[in-house]
Amino acid sequence: MFERRCAVPLAMSILLATVAAAQEGRVSPRVFLPAILQIQDDALPNERVITLNDAQQRAQVAAGPLMRLGELQVEAARQHRLGVKSLYFPSISAQADYLHLTERPGEIFTVQRPFAGSVLSLPVQAVFQDQNAVNVVVTQPITQLFGVRQLVRIARADENIARAKAGLPVTEVAQQVEKTFFELLAAQRELSASTAEARKVRSSPVAHTSRTIAAGTVATLMASLNELLGYPLDTRLELVPPAPLVEHLTLKNALSIAQATPSLEVIEAEQTAVKAHSAARLSKLEYGPGIAIMGGYLHQHALSNTVLPEDFAYVGVVGTYTLFDSFKREHSVKETSAQAKAADLGVQLAKEKAAAAVKTAYFELERSRDAYNLARQMVPSVGQPRVILASATLDADSSARAEADLFRAELAYRQAYAKVTSLMTGR
Repeated sequence: MFERRCAVPLAMSILLATVAAAQEGRVSPRVFLPAILQIQDDALPNERVITLNDAQQRAQVAAGPLMRLGELQVEAARQHRLGVKSLYFPSISAQADYLHLTERPGEIFTVQRPFAGSVLSLPVQAVFQDQNAVNVVVTQPITQLFGVRQLVRIARADENIARAKAGLPVTEVAQQVEKTFFELLAAQRELSASTAEARKVRSSPVAHTSRTIAAGTVATLMASLNELLGYPLDTRLELVPPAPLVEHLTLKNALSIAQATPSLEVIEAEQTAVKAHSAARLSKLEYGPGIAIMGGYLHQHALSNTVLPEDFAYVGVVGTYTLFDSFKREHSVKETSAQAKAADLGVQLAKEKAAAAVKTAYFELERSRDAYNLARQMVPSVGQPRVILASATLDADSSARAEADLFRAELAYRQAYAKVTSLMTGR
């Protein structure tokens, strides 16, 4: 009886070991790949079928805070310009004070007696011990308006730079999504090729290691794409290869469009030159006087009505001028003049650099275009939606690797075209 009880567990352990050995011989490491690698008619419930355009639109929604950040920077620059512009208009200020003297003011008023040749002293209260006054003043600058005009130009230049930078986050997100999308397509094809190769050589540890590395790359890229799209990181994506890129751009057209639409670097250089010239004019205005018209109303109880009435209005002109400041104004004028010349030179260099960048990017576009066309001739069926991958054919590993090379070539082609268009459109 004891032998029968020992024989049953022993038989079960031998059976389980046999099943485990058979499963190990079937090449099934724990990596997710079947649902993603084969594009079937109906996706699994936990998968998302997504195209490149849908992914870029989804990423723009997920990147809403970046867009809002650019809008807030533009709004801050606009409000700063409006605040500086308000210096054109008069300012109204008010002042109220109360004063109590610790000692009682004297009441002596002296008058010279011409005939007697003596001085007559009369007790008169001219200054009160408890004094209060309310003063309302309206000031309109005159000569300062020339300086305000230059300050407004500087603020408007900062606003233009902020507007030029506002659209950069959206463009960068779209390019990042496109890059990750094609890298994931290529990684999935590499995983398909590694899987097919491992099935051919079941006992090869190199093939299994290659497949494990490829599966890890797919998982990493898919998590990165999910993060850009705002999906949970474990969402399984079924990517639909986009239609081939078609463009007929020439170097002449690229240069002409780039000249008509300045790039961000050129815009920054031009607006910096505007700010430098305005600063130079401001430094020269320091040589002139500051003149302003002022008027107001005063209600006071500090002096007697015999000296000043209790309520009265006044108007006048106020002027200030610095006679000598140890040559500070002269040095400031020379400094801002040198900065203005440097800014003008910077604009010229920025335009030349932009033209050279367009030429370099276009030559790279031609090279990547030829490489893409050559890779596409090797895999003519890629790009059609809902196509069974090459891993289902007889030569699965080589065909899948050809598809991966094609997607890499297409990514380089699209990135080169995006760079040329960004330089042409100033983005």
